[in-house]
Amino acid sequence: MPEDIQPEALIEQARDIVINAIAETMDLYGVTPSIGRLYGTMYFKHHPMTLDEMKDDLGMSKPSMSTSVRKLQDIHMVQKVWQKGSRKDKYMAEKNFFRSFIKFFCKKWMREVNLNLEAIAMAESKLKKVIEAQDVDEDVKKEAEIDFQQLEESKVYYRWLKQLVRSIETEEIFEFLPVNQEEIEP
Repeated sequence: MPEDIQPEALIEQARDIVINAIAETMDLYGVTPSIGRLYGTMYFKHHPMTLDEMKDDLGMSKPSMSTSVRKLQDIHMVQKVWQKGSRKDKYMAEKNFFRSFIKFFCKKWMREVNLNLEAIAMAESKLKKVIEAQDVDEDVKKEAEIDFQQLEESKVYYRWLKQLVRSIETEEIFEFLPVNQEEIEP
C-alpha cells in the first residue's frame, strides 16, 4: 500500500460510499436521506449507540436523532437494545437486509391487500344493489356489471399478493429464489 494512503482513511472512504448509497435509496422505505445516512452510519457500528453518540457522529441535534431513530424503529431497521450497567437507551442497526425487507414490505403489502379487499367488498355490495334492482336503466345496470366484473378480476392480484407475502414470511420463497452467496456480484 502506498505510504501516502492511510488504511483508516480508505476504510472511512469505503464506508462513506455505502452510506451515501443507502441514504439515496432509503426513499424506498419512506424516509429522508438524512435518516438513511443515520442508518448507514449505525450499520457500520459494531456496538449499540446512544443518541448522544449518533448526534456526535452525524452533527445533528439530539431531538432530530430521536425522531430519526424512532422512524427507523417503525420500519424495523433499528432496534433498542439493553446493555447491563447503562442507563441510556442504546440502539443497533438491523444488519440482516432480508429480515428488514420481509418485515417492511410484507407489512406494506398486507396493508394494501386488506384495504383494497375491504373497499372492493363494500363497492361490490353497492354494485349488486344496482345490478339486482328492477327499476334501473339497462345502460346503468350494464355499467355496474362492468365495474363489478373489473373488481372481481382485481381480486386475483390481491390473492396473489397475499400468497406472496405468506411465502416471504414463511421463507418458502427462498426455495424458489435461493440466496446463493457465490452468485452475488461484488
